Amino acid sequence: MIPMWRSIVAAGAAFLCIPILSSGVISATPKIDEPPAAVVYYTPGSPTNVTALRSPGGITVSWGAPAASPAVTAFVVHAGPGSCPVIVGPGARSALMPLVAGQRKVTPVVEAVNAYGLSPSSATAKSLTVTGVISERYRVAQFLQFSDFHGAIAPSSTRIGAARMVTAFSEDRVAVQPTFTVASGDNIGGSPPLSAVFEEVPTIKAMNLMRVDVSGYGNHEHDRPLDHLKKMMDLSRFDWVASNYSELTALQGKRSSAERFVLRKRDGITVGFVGMNTEDTEQVVTPGNLSYGKGGIKSLTITPSIRPVQRDVNAARKAGAQIVVVLLHQGWNENKDGEALGRLPELASQLKGADVIYGGHTHQQFESVIGKATVVQVPNSGSEYSQTQVCLDTKTDKVLGSAAKFVTAADLAQTKPDQRTAAMTERYQIQLADRLDERVGVVDMVFPRGGTPAVERSGQTPLGNLITDAVREKYGTQLAILNGGGIRDTMPAAGYTPRDPNLRRPGAGSTGPYDVTLGDVVAVFPFGNNAVTTEMTGAQVWKALENGVSGYPAEGRFPQVSGLAFSFDPNLPEGSRIRSVTLSDGTPIAADGTRYTVATLDFMLYGGDGYVDVFNPLTGTIREPFIDAVIERLRRDMALGRVTSDTGAGTRITVIG
Repeated sequence: MIPMWRSIVAAGAAFLCIPILSSGVISATPKIDEPPAAVVYYTPGSPTNVTALRSPGGITVSWGAPAASPAVTAFVVHAGPGSCPVIVGPGARSALMPLVAGQRKVTPVVEAVNAYGLSPSSATAKSLTVTGVISERYRVAQFLQFSDFHGAIAPSSTRIGAARMVTAFSEDRVAVQPTFTVASGDNIGGSPPLSAVFEEVPTIKAMNLMRVDVSGYGNHEHDRPLDHLKKMMDLSRFDWVASNYSELTALQGKRSSAERFVLRKRDGITVGFVGMNTEDTEQVVTPGNLSYGKGGIKSLTITPSIRPVQRDVNAARKAGAQIVVVLLHQGWNENKDGEALGRLPELASQLKGADVIYGGHTHQQFESVIGKATVVQVPNSGSEYSQTQVCLDTKTDKVLGSAAKFVTAADLAQTKPDQRTAAMTERYQIQLADRLDERVGVVDMVFPRGGTPAVERSGQTPLGNLITDAVREKYGTQLAILNGGGIRDTMPAAGYTPRDPNLRRPGAGSTGPYDVTLGDVVAVFPFGNNAVTTEMTGAQVWKALENGVSGYPAEGRFPQVSGLAFSFDPNLPEGSRIRSVTLSDGTPIAADGTRYTVATLDFMLYGGDGYVDVFNPLTGTIREPFIDAVIERLRRDMALGRVTSDTGAGTRITVIG
């Protein structure tokens, strides 16, 4: 019998989990020309002394500016959903906020903006009645956006779930018209078994029920070959956009095709949508997944340049777009030394003419104003979506400003799920239970996926110890090196809910042990990669580890290891961070020609996650699906009456500095 998880095609890893900074402070190392005291950086405090008065044309809002480091770059004035936001410069202390149809009473708020994000809102003391002073000149368009959904259609304590998202989106559309719904890529791939086992069809059906208008592509859309992606596009009742692909003919399905940009007109407002995927895609998906043409002799390339995106922003505007929205599958990484770092803020600062820019890819929350655009990113797996109001001056076709709000799973805890979507999800869950509720092991605790930042991408973690030990033991190699980004959930998995009520599962007040099902294992490791055995020289081991820590603490390439230990200094330049490598017994592994047997993944063997020219594809032996080793380890312990615990004896990974 062929294990059903073999149908899940090999894929790459996800990325960092660094929390967005709050209004608290962080310390940075002083520069040479600064005094020895630490420099303090923070998001702005709330504006002070906010007042509002009815004025001809709207409401005049005034405020006092807060202190901030880095400096305030803008102020956003709005009154929540359905209001007409205004963005003004850092020197402004008042602004006229237009009033639009549908408003009766408003409570204006002011938010200060700097590179690190937005301040908490500071509101006027009381609401103002505005009936009778509505302007027909100004219109509001609302945008609902999510990213990196990864097939999270089932609800959990941290995930909204597709059925509640359908209800929430419907209520948002009633409150503000027109409303457009968009996704910034990674809708599918890296998914829980509820989507992955059924080839991601449930997720596309759920997005149709959410009434998504437009989606960009993410790297995980390419976790399977292009033929699969085209089937998903044909199933979609929404448009797909991409500007930075070498060509789009390879994404021509039977009923759908990718577009450079699309226009959507609703309630008299025309919006242009443009998309960009991350250039990391070619490194983080299985080689061959971008191939097309007869015999797969051609391959899509994805440029890192913003130029094709700028071209299509300009083209959308020329074609009649009054508002331009860009879906960038690019992310914010961290705030450091007064700057917001990551491809999302970097590219947003280069892009001209976009009104709203949505990010993704790095699974973080971010919001700022860069240039004249509001830039927003939400976390992954449907834990949040963003709700953005955009104020359009219909006389000049200019956007006065926009304001975003984050809607979380906690906010929607009491929202009634949409019955049709819930029924669809339930049908797939029933089918899934027959396959995946099989108990394969018992663990003594909830094995964490990671922490803050995500440990599997920045250090040693119990799940990393378990999986690397399992694959090394199965194939009898000296070493095992696996990418931490392949770990996608805790064990037992938060993203998998068994139907069997007799299984012992984590919950309030529980301490374990817990039953592990086949569904848990597939949820934790959804990519379907095969194990590989090969030989590597000591020099290649050092090179592999250097690549693994090159994106610390941001990328899924971070290595989880067995049979060896290493230390690295992330403050040193990339390529020279590894300080020591030893076997588990302390014997040094020199960067020389000494050969070692190694277990890894086919994804890494062929250069995925940047492991290019590291392993030896010509001498590598493709073995069984990787998770077979994990399942065998769990089953063996269970058969012997043992509860599986953290197999990590001693320190394998040491971060210096």
